[in-house]
Amino acid sequence: MDEPKAAKQKKTWHKKVIIFLGALFVLGVISLVAIAVVQNKPLPKNIKYGIVLDAGSSHTSVYIYEWPAEKENDTGVVQQINECKVEGNGISSYGHEPLKAGLSLQKCMNKARQVIPEKQQRETPVYLGATAGMRLLRLTNATMAEEVLSSVENTLRSFPFDFQGARIITGQEEGAYGWITINYLLGNFIQDSGWFKYIPNFKPTETSGALDLGGASTQITFESKREIESQENSLHFRLYGKSYDIYTHSFLCYGKDQALRLQIANSIKDATDSILLDPCFNSGYRRNASTNDLYSSPCISKLRIPTAPSTLDIRGTGNYQLCKRNVQAIFNRTHCTYSHCSFNGVFQPSLDGTFGAFSAYYFVMNFLNLTNEQMSLDKVKETVERHCSRPWDEVKKDFPKIKEKYLSEYCFSGTYILNLLEYGYGFSSENWNDIRFLGKIKDSDAGWTLGYMLNLTNMIPAELPYSPPLSHAGYTGLMVFFSILLVCIILTCWLSFRKPKCLHKGII
Repeated sequence: MDEPKAAKQKKTWHKKVIIFLGALFVLGVISLVAIAVVQNKPLPKNIKYGIVLDAGSSHTSVYIYEWPAEKENDTGVVQQINECKVEGNGISSYGHEPLKAGLSLQKCMNKARQVIPEKQQRETPVYLGATAGMRLLRLTNATMAEEVLSSVENTLRSFPFDFQGARIITGQEEGAYGWITINYLLGNFIQDSGWFKYIPNFKPTETSGALDLGGASTQITFESKREIESQENSLHFRLYGKSYDIYTHSFLCYGKDQALRLQIANSIKDATDSILLDPCFNSGYRRNASTNDLYSSPCISKLRIPTAPSTLDIRGTGNYQLCKRNVQAIFNRTHCTYSHCSFNGVFQPSLDGTFGAFSAYYFVMNFLNLTNEQMSLDKVKETVERHCSRPWDEVKKDFPKIKEKYLSEYCFSGTYILNLLEYGYGFSSENWNDIRFLGKIKDSDAGWTLGYMLNLTNMIPAELPYSPPLSHAGYTGLMVFFSILLVCIILTCWLSFRKPKCLHKGII
């Protein structure tokens, strides 16, 4: 009678073991899946943001950048994610109404608040760099310039960002940061980015030179293989683990707007009864200009003629050759105390390598359809001359959507660019095709602001990237452990339900 009782006890014991093993198996499967899911889930992006305001002579633009917190060779991999053009003129135009300078920035800064995540706004640095327009205002009236900067600072401090300062950057800085931008976009710092492939037929050298043309100044910057005889034109950078020594110079008063003023001021002596026949405007074009306004610029004030009429009636004649002569007259190439100069006695080593030309260079040449393919210098000259010879009514009819001020000045601007590059800097038909006119590459504007951010990130500490909860060894160990545990449970259950024949030998 004891045998059935023993069998019953054994069956009960087996049932408890099976339940225990089943529960352990389920727990093991859950643990295995949970570890795999948690360890392999997508890691959050550790992104930093920065804002740079380019306060130029004609307008202000707000650029928003982002980069991974874990930097590459101590320099952030920065890319532009948004741009906003401030309505109205540049901040230097508000010298008599400085409060309006700050107010003009509000709309674009509110847009920046929408782009950058709220939780990261407090740590997002904001910089404003004012260029040649403010340099000229400071020369004219330093108090006005300070009041404008103060107004801008007050506005930027009112936003929930980490305001780092507003200042007038030097021409050398503007040129150098533009050089950094161009070489970053062309892939010369991180070659596997391959961004230069977006520019047809462009094979960059080790680095590419930068040509920047604004409204009030122009910059030339490149890495020279020759000695830089003027130390004020020499700069040193360290980016992506490599050092660079470059030549740079900024010509204040030689941006296209101030150059046009220079050309007109030089021609006033030829005016008859307040009428100035100007070959740099299309025939049939007319505009009135105040000589008081013309001479108000420190670039032009030294050219004031006491007998100049108060108002000029400027009438275009559309003569490229005469315009070229007038433009060349604003460059002084009569003296040079160095082995080689560009113009106005400024040292410049011989041109080396390829060059990227941007800002007004691009906008003007793009209008003239001279940016899309390689063209000889003679062909480019023919195109500009053909545009200058067109009647103004015909030009207006073909381009009704372009503002008259800009449209009327393309003849002068095209002529000026050709002479600045050839007569001023020394480009020729042999190396003309080393120049590429650049607007945007991979959604980033060519300009000094991106280079400014790249250089700025050298001062921002790198952070460790987000990593999975477990180390690779810990993750592998746990996965192996739970896998073996599951195999053991399955094997134990199999042995419990199906005993091998060897275990039946002792049974009669």
